[in-house]
Amino acid sequence: MTIQTKRPLGLIAATAFFTAFAAAGALADSAGATFSDGEKFTEKTGEAIYSNLCQACHMSEGQGAVGAGKYPALAKNENLESSGYPVYIVLHGQKGMPPVGEMLSDEQVAAVVNYVRTHFGNDYKDEVTVEEVTGAR
Repeated sequence: MTIQTKRPLGLIAATAFFTAFAAAGALADSAGATFSDGEKFTEKTGEAIYSNLCQACHMSEGQGAVGAGKYPALAKNENLESSGYPVYIVLHGQKGMPPVGEMLSDEQVAAVVNYVRTHFGNDYKDEVTVEEVTGAR
């Protein structure tokens, strides 16, 4: 082998190494992700449901986003004061928000609504009950 043929092989080896290294980092970042089974979400807590279902659009701090669509901020959102409003939206959807009620139990809906209403600068302490969610279906 001449020097000219060693350089392209070295470049290929370096590229393969860095690609594998980057892929390992990407997998490490997703290590905390939870995957649900089938058509139902398996997360139990409001925080886990928010992290795995809602956060992709409404962002990690509930700040919302604008891009391919408009995802309203949940942070300091006065619309969440009435507990029936977020329950209805989660169950039935509205505009760009898909209805996710079929994928969540009544307990899960109550948990995620209560989580959002008590986090991100929201301080609505009247908890949504499972019975209220059942009645809203």
